[in-house]
Amino acid sequence: MAEKVFYVTQEGLDALEKELNDLKVNGRREVADKIKVALSYGDLSENSEYDEAKNDQAILEARIADLEVMLSNAQVIERNELEADTVHIGSEIEVSMKRAGGAESTRKFSIVGSNEANPREGRISDESAVGKALIGKKIGDSVHVETPAGITEYVILSVS
Repeated sequence: MAEKVFYVTQEGLDALEKELNDLKVNGRREVADKIKVALSYGDLSENSEYDEAKNDQAILEARIADLEVMLSNAQVIERNELEADTVHIGSEIEVSMKRAGGAESTRKFSIVGSNEANPREGRISDESAVGKALIGKKIGDSVHVETPAGITEYVILSVS
């Protein structure tokens, strides 16, 4: 089975590489120190500090493995190679939103790969319902999306 491609911006790739390096260098050292201290307490059969340190190690190694997979399958989005008036990963867009109840507002979003998404910061995943609906659309296009708040209409006002 083919590995999933992770679409990232250059900034997102840099952040992933930085996190991986930090976990490998500092994270592993911190966990090793925790294990070393816990081992000094003696009897491992009743040593909760040792169990906790080993659990921290497992979580750390799982995150490192996830980051390595993401980086090996990362595809950087080159913004200058994409159509300027079409929504794609890496686009910054402004939309008019009209909720089912009639409330209307405008918002700015960045469409990013799933690993960079942070809706509170306006970074919407290309795999989210809103992201999927907006990808490939042009300025002036309208889409209706089922959201937790009900059906919302999005009209694309600008793409950059």
